[in-house]
Amino acid sequence: MDVQQFDFELPEHLIAQHPLEDRTSSRLLVLQKQTGDIMHQRFTDLIDHLKPGDVLVMNDSRVLPARLIGEKAETGAKIEILLLKSLGDDRWETLVKPGKRMKLGTEVVFGNGLLRCVCEEVTETGGRIVRFLYEGIFYEILDQLGSMPLPPYIHAQLEDSERYQTVYARERGSAAAPTAGLHFTKPYLEKIAAKGIQLAYVTLHVGLGTFRPVAADSVEEHVMHAEYYEIPEETAELVNRAKAEGRRVIAVGTTSCRTLETVGRAHGGKLVATSGWTDIFIYPGYTFSILDGLLTNFHLPKSTLVMLVSALAGKDHVMTAYKTAVQEEYRFFSFGDAMLIL
Repeated sequence: MDVQQFDFELPEHLIAQHPLEDRTSSRLLVLQKQTGDIMHQRFTDLIDHLKPGDVLVMNDSRVLPARLIGEKAETGAKIEILLLKSLGDDRWETLVKPGKRMKLGTEVVFGNGLLRCVCEEVTETGGRIVRFLYEGIFYEILDQLGSMPLPPYIHAQLEDSERYQTVYARERGSAAAPTAGLHFTKPYLEKIAAKGIQLAYVTLHVGLGTFRPVAADSVEEHVMHAEYYEIPEETAELVNRAKAEGRRVIAVGTTSCRTLETVGRAHGGKLVATSGWTDIFIYPGYTFSILDGLLTNFHLPKSTLVMLVSALAGKDHVMTAYKTAVQEEYRFFSFGDAMLIL
């Protein structure tokens, strides 16, 4: 399948640079996956599309202040490090800029020596495996020295870092926010729950691999970056009961979707409480084992996320919806508007 089939024209002014003052005030494009019918609404209309008994599954991963600016111990040259994935024992997979300054054995100092790291490996994709050296609690030091790793297409300053976190973010570990969840407020979630919709949570720590452009010409040749996930017992039970009773399971975001499908596909359409690493790549032709609907944002052209959405609603329906969203000047990407596929 040609990657170019998932391309579309996106004017730069439609890339949202700021979150809206009210999280729930974004627009909502509703796409019927069977017919391709489109409705233009507000995010607050989401509740009208949810039925009592539906299970809404959200990713409770919390974004780390994963961007660190340091200096080479030997020369004082500036180096920027972005934490991607914890490997245990204070070792992390990272992206480094400029990479040429970070050779094997290079030591980088942050915060006048409060934190240091040493480069131990160079990855196949040009990243670095580093080991951190410090005294105290790593995440407390990171909170002090790190900053929020906003995507490269956001050029504006983020005044409140909590606006790049969902209101239900709990488990630290992501390098980017599960952005479909940014539209919710706690009162709106309470309103949804009061209607009889069941709220469930999974954890998938978002790595930059989710957002990396597809370099291959053919979709099938692309290899996904592995990300860590967890499914708690309570969520497995809620989802399995809903599926057994014919009720809908709706994922908030592609990360929740990929977590559900990773485990559901491995266990015959059922969830189990488990954790692990997933590199699942969902594109047209994929048969969903758990998912009935999806709430998501508008994604980059030719991205794996557009391909996932196309697998659920059909490529032609999705590309038509995206063309319509551009014409109607919806706001795109992390701080943009939402799409509901049912």
